[in-house]
Amino acid sequence: MVDLRSQNPKETLDVVGRICPYPLVMTKKILEKMASGEILKILCDIPEFAEESIPRFVEKHRYKLETIKFEDEGHWELYIQKT
Repeated sequence: MVDLRSQNPKETLDVVGRICPYPLVMTKKILEKMASGEILKILCDIPEFAEESIPRFVEKHRYKLETIKFEDEGHWELYIQKT
């Protein structure tokens, strides 16, 4: 498996404090503009987004995903590579 977080993301999306569906809508819009192989880094604090919505979306589009959960801080970093 490729370590996506060790690579430089093309874009970073900070949706901390935002409620659904904003995070998913913004993720889709940014990924539409990105080229294949580029990485989007997302900062979020919504469990449903990090653990359900994004994994389903990524699987559907066959993108690569790496998720890092910071338990003590209550947020996630998600790395999506468009393929």
